[in-house]
Amino acid sequence: MEIEIKKSLVKNWFKVLQDVICNEIEDIEYNSIKFISKEWKRNKKKDEGGGEYRVLENGKIFDKAGVNFSEVYGKFSKEFRKKVPGANKNPNFWATGISVVLHMKNPYVPAMHFNTRYIQTSYGWFGGGMDSTPCFKDAKYKNWFHNELKLTCNKHNKSFYKKYSKWCDKYFFLPHRKEPRGIGGIFFDYKKANWEKDFAFVMDIGLTFKRLFRETIEKKNKKKWSLKDKEIQYLKRGRYVEFNLLHDRGTKFGLQTGGNVEAIFMSLPPLAKWK
Repeated sequence: MEIEIKKSLVKNWFKVLQDVICNEIEDIEYNSIKFISKEWKRNKKKDEGGGEYRVLENGKIFDKAGVNFSEVYGKFSKEFRKKVPGANKNPNFWATGISVVLHMKNPYVPAMHFNTRYIQTSYGWFGGGMDSTPCFKDAKYKNWFHNELKLTCNKHNKSFYKKYSKWCDKYFFLPHRKEPRGIGGIFFDYKKANWEKDFAFVMDIGLTFKRLFRETIEKKNKKKWSLKDKEIQYLKRGRYVEFNLLHDRGTKFGLQTGGNVEAIFMSLPPLAKWK
C-alpha cells in the first residue's frame, strides 16, 4: 500500500474517532454542556500541519475532558532525530494522532487516558495505549479493566496483552516517587510488523476505550463522595501532573516538534494539589 494512502486512512480514522469520543462524552453529560474547539498551526509562516483540540469543563460527570487530534510534518532537529527510529536516514517526518484525557468530578471514578499515533520517517509505525488512574483501590474494578483489555488484545494476537500490559506498568511509573501512576493498562510503540493488522488493532483499541470509559462511569459514578475524598483526588492528580511533565513521551514529542502548548497541556487536570 502506498505511503500516502496509509497516511490518509490513519489521519481520517483519528479525526472520526475524535468526533465519536466527543459525541459519547456529550451524551454522557446529557448534552447539557459542549466541547469548545480550537484549531492550531504548527508553523504560522509555512505549512507544517497542525490540529484541533477540544476541551469540555465543569460538567456534571467530567471536571475536564480533553480530546486532541494532530497532523504535523517537517524536519526533526539534529538532536531529536537521534531519538526517533528511522530519522537518522532522513530527517523528514509526518505524524498524526489522537490523545484523550478524562478527569472525573466524582473521586471514585478513575481518571482515564488514551492515545494512538502513527509516525512516518524512513519507515512508519504505530504507538499508543490506554490506562486508568483510580484514587482508591478496587481490586474488582482493576481485574475487570484488565480482563477487558486482554479480550481486545487476544482478538489480534494472544501475546499482545502480556507484553503491552508489562510495558504499560514500566512506562507509567514515577521513579522519583517509586510508585505507579495508576493501575496500568496497555502501552505499545514502534509497532510495524504488518501495517493492515497493526491498523486494525489500533482502531479496535480506540473503540474499546470508548466503551470502557462509559462502562467505568456507569460502574462508579453512583457512589457518594465527600470533600475529604475530593482532597485525595487532588493529591492523586498531582502525581498525574508530575508524570506528564517529567516523563510523558507525547508531551516531550509535542514540545520538541513545535506543537501547540495549550493542546499539549490539555491533559493536565483543572486543579491539583501537593503536600
